[in-house]
Amino acid sequence: MTPSRRLLALLGILFLAALPLGARSALNGEGSPGFEALWWGLLGALLLLAGLDAAGLHWRSSPRLKRLLPGHLPQGRWSEVRLSLAHDYRLALSVELFDHLPAGMLSEPLPLRLELRPGTETECGYRLRPLERGHFRFQRCEVALPSLLGLWQGRRLVELPGETRVYPDFARLYRAQLMAVDTWLGRLGVRQLPRRGLGQAFHQLREFRDGDTLRQIDWKATARKHTPIVREYRDERDQQILFLLDCGRHMRSRDGELAHFDHALDACLLLAYVALRQGDAVGLATLAGEQDRYLAPAKGNAQLNALLNAVHDLQTTRRPADFAAATNLLLRRQRRRALVVILSNLRDEDDDELPAAVRRLARRHRVLVASLREEVLDRLCRTPVENQADALAYCGTVDYLNARAGLHERLAAAGIPLLDVRPAELGPELVGRYLAWKRAGVL
Repeated sequence: MTPSRRLLALLGILFLAALPLGARSALNGEGSPGFEALWWGLLGALLLLAGLDAAGLHWRSSPRLKRLLPGHLPQGRWSEVRLSLAHDYRLALSVELFDHLPAGMLSEPLPLRLELRPGTETECGYRLRPLERGHFRFQRCEVALPSLLGLWQGRRLVELPGETRVYPDFARLYRAQLMAVDTWLGRLGVRQLPRRGLGQAFHQLREFRDGDTLRQIDWKATARKHTPIVREYRDERDQQILFLLDCGRHMRSRDGELAHFDHALDACLLLAYVALRQGDAVGLATLAGEQDRYLAPAKGNAQLNALLNAVHDLQTTRRPADFAAATNLLLRRQRRRALVVILSNLRDEDDDELPAAVRRLARRHRVLVASLREEVLDRLCRTPVENQADALAYCGTVDYLNARAGLHERLAAAGIPLLDVRPAELGPELVGRYLAWKRAGVL
């Protein structure tokens, strides 16, 4: 309970009124008995009213609150939270309401200023923007109640438990179901390369059309029907894709609000969505996390939900990535040939074990390594050198990039495809490479 501005103003007025009395008594040694009695009477009355007002506020009940919190929130997007207040007050009250949010969330506009009217349940809301993924718990709300005379303000903590899960922002992918996949991918900047040859899976027999080639003709069917019949193929729809996601210290780099790890998660979900729409199976494995996770490849829309639930609370650690151990474990778990997509931020310190681990993995599976590049490195390389500090920063950046490029060259020399992209470009680049291989029949 704290004094309000009204009480402080009244006390200030009384003490200002006492200044002339004190000055006169100090100069002449005489005071005004009537004025002193009046002043002390006013001060006593104010203190008495303040005490009664404080007692009334102490016994006043807190309002009853309800919070309507969505069970799932998208990371980085604004969502609405609704609050309702019920009370038994006989007079209208102006209160302030503040919801205690978990760390890692932004809100506006808090605190809320509300007018509680007798016999009416008041509803309000605010916007919430989570910056991190995971499972979040809300504990309480704080209400600032004024006293009856407005001399005091009490703060009440109302226990209001609630919980929600924050997932990667996947709403745009669900909206994409309303349009053709090719059109949607085109809007993302993904370009499908021209198809070389035909798909690998037989689809159907049909009559010859303009544009068909002679090698498509099924001569036995043509002889039976006495008209040209061609064999139509489609892309193989029974492939498996497995993401090997680095959760270690390399992925803690941050460009803007999102870390490299969040960009990698978004890219995984984007490619998983496209691959599942193509009829392929998708799975995931992690390394260097608090607890390594594995989701076996499977098909269908349910697999996308399983993937979201498996990754929504993943967080990075300060552990180094052990690619050799992750490769051994993956080879034991994944017997069938698959496309293994390794997502990490490769550094020169990975030079010792990464190429050997990837070569072992490539003997059984098709491997694609995606390495995220910090945007700050590109900015440092373009920054003009004007002083010694700029020169040192430029030389250090170039030396780091050369060491990184050397690792990439060794992977390329071993025949391992590599994507070295900025975080924001990772998703479209992965999808573009997947569709190109799909259409070329190399998966």
